[in-house]
This record gives sequence, C-alpha cells and structure tokens, in this order.
Amino acid sequence: MSIETDAESDATAGTDVDALAGRLGEAIVDLPAYRRFAEAKAAVEADEEAQERISEFEQLRQEFSFARQMGNADEESLRKLQEAQADLHSLPVMEEYVEAQDELQGRLEELNEAVSAPLAVDFGGEAGGCCQD
Repeated sequence: MSIETDAESDATAGTDVDALAGRLGEAIVDLPAYRRFAEAKAAVEADEEAQERISEFEQLRQEFSFARQMGNADEESLRKLQEAQADLHSLPVMEEYVEAQDELQGRLEELNEAVSAPLAVDFGGEAGGCCQD
C-alpha cells in the first residue's frame, strides 16, 4: 500500500498541468488564426520594401520618443511619424500582417477567458503582467 504525500500529489498535478499546457500550445500552433499570422509574419520578414519602411518608421519613432522625453517633440515630428506608419501599413503585406495579428489576438483573448473562467485571476494578465491591482 502506497500513501501519496501532498508534495507527491502536487508534483503529479504539476506534471499533468505542464503536459496540458504543452498540448494547449501545440493546439494553438494548429489554429488557422495562428497559421495565418505566422505566414503573414514570414511574408513581412521576406519583403524588402516592408523591411525598409519598418526601419524608417522605427527610426522616426525612436527620434520622436527621445524628443518627447527632452520636451522637444512637436506637431511636425508627430505628423511625420504618423505618415510613416500609414505608409508602412498601406503595403498589402503589412495590411495582411496587421489583420492576421488582430485575428490571432482576439482568438488568444478568447482562450484566456476560457482558461481564466475557473480561476480567481485573469490567467493571461497574471502570467504576463506585473504589479496589477
């Protein structure tokens, strides 16, 4: 006769939860929304024009952020940043990426709600967050 201790029970339950979490991750990878996102991301990464515009946008964003921290940000800098973002998002490959990202985010939020329902916390929020009230 074997008597299971609380520590052994916790270890077994932890292993089961870890296995379930791994299967959940594998199932998410198989979702059409995830596959669409992964394909769109790969397309953006392979597109030279998109990469150039991303670099330009990131440079302008960093410059604007620095200017804002120094108190030197102006409407013209903000306008240039917004134009660069609009220019970037006007590329068909980026439009597809943003749509796919939004779709995946919505699906992940639904899954977070399903996991969080039996818990007393927001699973996704607590897993990725810090210092929440």
